[in-house]
Amino acid sequence: MDVVDLREFYASALGQAARRLIARRLAARWPNLRGGRLLGLGYAVPYLEALGSHAERSLCFMPARMGASRWPEAGKPKSALVDEAELPLMDGSVDFALVIHGLELAEELPGLLNEIFRVLTPQGRALFVVPNRRGLWARFDSTPFGHGRPFSRGQLARMLKEAQFSPLGWSQCLFAPPVTHSFFVRSAPAIEQLGLAVSSGFSGLLVVEAVKQVYAIPPGKRVRRLVPQMKPVLRPVPALRLPDTD
Repeated sequence: MDVVDLREFYASALGQAARRLIARRLAARWPNLRGGRLLGLGYAVPYLEALGSHAERSLCFMPARMGASRWPEAGKPKSALVDEAELPLMDGSVDFALVIHGLELAEELPGLLNEIFRVLTPQGRALFVVPNRRGLWARFDSTPFGHGRPFSRGQLARMLKEAQFSPLGWSQCLFAPPVTHSFFVRSAPAIEQLGLAVSSGFSGLLVVEAVKQVYAIPPGKRVRRLVPQMKPVLRPVPALRLPDTD
């Protein structure tokens, strides 16, 4: 999937319905980012306007293989084309990271997670949105969520733990089937409520909020052991006394 495919999807009726349902889940997790610095990674353009409206600063990074689009359309651009394994940010420069259309399409998944860990502040938080391996959306390649690698909840939890993140809470989203029939598009909110009440394990997407473990050492970085250096000290040797021969 590239940026053109993603823009076309979100311009469709199905994409608009999906965006509203996903945005509702994201806002429930992060209702107020006032004063924080927000980074959208992957293709977060459809969600940054509402989610980052009160943030001190918002940026949108798109992987080089995906391509980039201008964001916002008016004013100074805040989007950039980046190498997902080498984000052009200083250590600890971001308070919140929203990763959508990112993990499942990443070419260097460990490197991407390491970079997210690096740029987050101590106790910084990330929201990861990925296709659910058990859901219908991962089985249809007519939507962006049907491309790349889907995840189960257990797989995602283990992957985040290995990257030194601690999950704080889980949400599910997109229970309606990914079809363009007008009946399902109009009924998507009602189907969403029914799915949350009856069978949350078969949602189309998994949403997990995770916090950076400040006491952990990022994977791939070695710790240099401090070895005390021994410096020889010269001590005076007492004069040797010969026995008296008289």
